[in-house]
Amino acid sequence: MADSSSPSLQNPNSSSPPPLPLINPKNSIEDLEVPPPLPPPNPNFSLPIPAIRVTSEFDSDSSVFFHKISCKFFDRLAKFKLSFQNRRDGKIPDAQLGFITKYLSVLYDIEERNALLKGSFDVGPKLQFRAVHDVKAKQGEMAMVASLADSYKLELASDVPSTGLPRATLKFPLGEVTLQEKDEEVKRILSINGIVKGQLLNGVCTASYSDNDLNLRYSYKDEHMSFIPSISLPSNVVSFAFKRRFSPSDKLSYWYHFNSSDWSTVYKHTVGKDLKFKAGYDSEVRLGWASLWVGDEGGKAKEAPMKMKVQFMLQVPQDDISSSVFLFRVKKRWDLF
Repeated sequence: MADSSSPSLQNPNSSSPPPLPLINPKNSIEDLEVPPPLPPPNPNFSLPIPAIRVTSEFDSDSSVFFHKISCKFFDRLAKFKLSFQNRRDGKIPDAQLGFITKYLSVLYDIEERNALLKGSFDVGPKLQFRAVHDVKAKQGEMAMVASLADSYKLELASDVPSTGLPRATLKFPLGEVTLQEKDEEVKRILSINGIVKGQLLNGVCTASYSDNDLNLRYSYKDEHMSFIPSISLPSNVVSFAFKRRFSPSDKLSYWYHFNSSDWSTVYKHTVGKDLKFKAGYDSEVRLGWASLWVGDEGGKAKEAPMKMKVQFMLQVPQDDISSSVFLFRVKKRWDLF
């Protein structure tokens, strides 16, 4: 009996596996393309930790702590901020969340459940659009700022929803002028406000006009003395300020109002940048005071020694010395990362 496995007896219609591909004997296993091995993981690689800053401030006059927590992430492209107060009764009022970027910011009031949106974007190098929207009040403002030649700028701003013509402001090197509509009794009128500055007799003369009130002010200043008279029209209120610098660290300021005969004076002594002593008197409230600043008074807590600013103040009423008040303020900042 013939073997059924013989090729002469196999069914030609039966399926058989395809033949294996032949390997060129001229190629060795070393010639085959093998993908390179993956590089070992870098043990020093880690995600950047965002910078977290905590700032706390206490004012003894209101006996309230104010805290602010800020965090910058996305390579400092965005900033997250949380601010709130802490009172003695344990309540935390005025809590606010903020998300701030260069072109968009969102401020959310947790207690009021309201959000304030602010956005801006540039259309070319000389045109900018800005918008502000209060979600709860359903009100806002849209503005367009166009940069003109020779440092001139034109700004058009309109309320949303619109209540009239947009407010137009022209800014130029010597000041700015604003034209807007205002409600006057039963009708709307156009009003003009503005401020203009210019050099006059080795000083600076400033004229500001707002709501039919014109204020003229002249400021003369040299290395040792400043003299600043001003007058308001049509009220004819006249006042002047006089400042005398005795040394780089000692300065005396004096203000006098002719219409009320009220006057005030302040003496200031500084030791370097981070220590300042001030003492003064105000005749209108009949109060004398003295304060000591540790840390730059007008600077940030980051720039102060130990990132902390402290002010001590003593107020002494002229009528009743026994009711003197001692106040202090402390502001401290921590950089966690």
